[in-house]
Amino acid sequence: MSRSIPRDIRQYPFDLIVIGAGINGAGIARDAAMRGLRVLLLDKGDISDGTTQWSTRLIHGGLRYLEYYEFGLVRESLREREILLHIAPHLVRPLGFLVPVYERSKRGPRTIRLGMIAYDLLSFDKSLENHRMFSAREALEREPGLNPEGLLGAAFYYDAQAEYAERLAVENALSAARHGAVVLTYARVERLLQEGGSVVGVEFADLLGGGRHTARAPVTVNVAGPWVDEVLRGGGYGGPRLIGGTKGSHIVVDPFPGAPREEALYVEARRDGRPYFIVPWNGRYLIGTTDLRYEGDLDHVEATEEEIEYLLDETNHVIPGANLSREDVLFTYSGVRPLPYQPEGEAGSITRRHIIHDHARDERPTGGLVSIVGGKLTTYRNLARQTVNLVYEKLRLPDPGCRTDRIPLPGGLADDFAAFAADFKATSGLSEELAGRLLRVYGTRAPEVLECAGDDASLRMPLSSRASLPTGLIGAEVVYAFRREMAQTLADVLLRRSMAGMGPRVALDVDEAAAEVARKHLGWSEERAAEEVRRYREFVRRYHPKDFRRRKAVNV
Repeated sequence: MSRSIPRDIRQYPFDLIVIGAGINGAGIARDAAMRGLRVLLLDKGDISDGTTQWSTRLIHGGLRYLEYYEFGLVRESLREREILLHIAPHLVRPLGFLVPVYERSKRGPRTIRLGMIAYDLLSFDKSLENHRMFSAREALEREPGLNPEGLLGAAFYYDAQAEYAERLAVENALSAARHGAVVLTYARVERLLQEGGSVVGVEFADLLGGGRHTARAPVTVNVAGPWVDEVLRGGGYGGPRLIGGTKGSHIVVDPFPGAPREEALYVEARRDGRPYFIVPWNGRYLIGTTDLRYEGDLDHVEATEEEIEYLLDETNHVIPGANLSREDVLFTYSGVRPLPYQPEGEAGSITRRHIIHDHARDERPTGGLVSIVGGKLTTYRNLARQTVNLVYEKLRLPDPGCRTDRIPLPGGLADDFAAFAADFKATSGLSEELAGRLLRVYGTRAPEVLECAGDDASLRMPLSSRASLPTGLIGAEVVYAFRREMAQTLADVLLRRSMAGMGPRVALDVDEAAAEVARKHLGWSEERAAEEVRRYREFVRRYHPKDFRRRKAVNV
């Protein structure tokens, strides 16, 4: 699936232009294209390379939103969680959460129990089990690593995990393209075109091929996440600031003494009372997140040493046997939540509800323009549905209705995913671990990945002899990413297609081998292969990978 800008793009009669290919933008493009609209999806980078890839990777109802009385948001989230479990069974799976309650906790056992009852009532149509309450003794029997000092008990409930949130966005974009949408990554919108008081299109720069292009449509949706205000400034927008992002950072560590075995811990930090998670993820543990107001460079966000120490300290307190140190951190990642601008108050109190801002209702001259503020990974599909409903109102066309709640994503197209997975493991010729990894990433499209290997057995082999289960990248995935999944760079392949970059060494063990596959099978020159590796390594420095810290120590 090659990237090419249509020669007649200036004259092409798009109905809708979507700016931003994160989970919300990709979801909007998919829904609109499935309803029959002519869609152009643009992003200045790759699919999902903004906020989407920096999330905690949970599909959850937002238990803590209950204390802010956002019952509607919780109900919406729980309903969407159930839908995602069915349309993306390879990417979204149930995950249990244990909530330990201590004497110091702001929320006591009675409050937690009431919250759990409300959570169950609001998810009355769920397929997951209801909550359970445990005494302190029962909680310690379940999780012996918990700090017993002051432990009053615990609650247990189910939510879900999107281990590879990036893949959710990628598959939405792939589905949009299959339904006729034009998807252009590395296409930066530089200007909103206005005529007669309305936005009628965009001017964008092709960051790969060079040159500038214009595209026109009666409706443009600005869903650029933290960059929403930046896009608006390019259109001469003089209205109020819309985005007031907060920064969230995570750390990734190997399994450690006392770590939860098959469930996540949802813990109230002793330092500031903010909830955070310790989540089994990708064969390791994901710990986060922080929530800090952010006014820095949106294109370069990284965890500070203070945030890292905060997460380590809180984890060591709730699990005393962990004894985690800075040296145990494999890598970190950080991003900015595109929340509504709210200059005062606690960051955690800013609503996580999305806002579909129709500029024609509030400002002039900005007809034809809609901006999306906020939005959660969990509720992306419903946000897309509501947005496309509004687009149809603006276009004054008969709306055939949304189908994204019933039509699975491309990797989830199977009547019985479990049966499909068992058959693939038995017939693929791969080890069970490697076949399982392909299923977790590509779902029912895993056989297509192997088809890209053809008769070349080397493309079915892991690119690193030291590659562990979560990394396990095979050469066929590199070819597949470029030919079938709209990847344009090595970073696209490693970080947002194969997910090798989320392995313990952030793919620093396979980046050169992956570039060599591209040289041999995709026509890259030696110069391009070397440059792609250099750029990838420069980018992942912001993750503070352990490999780079070791090299720095040796050089010193």
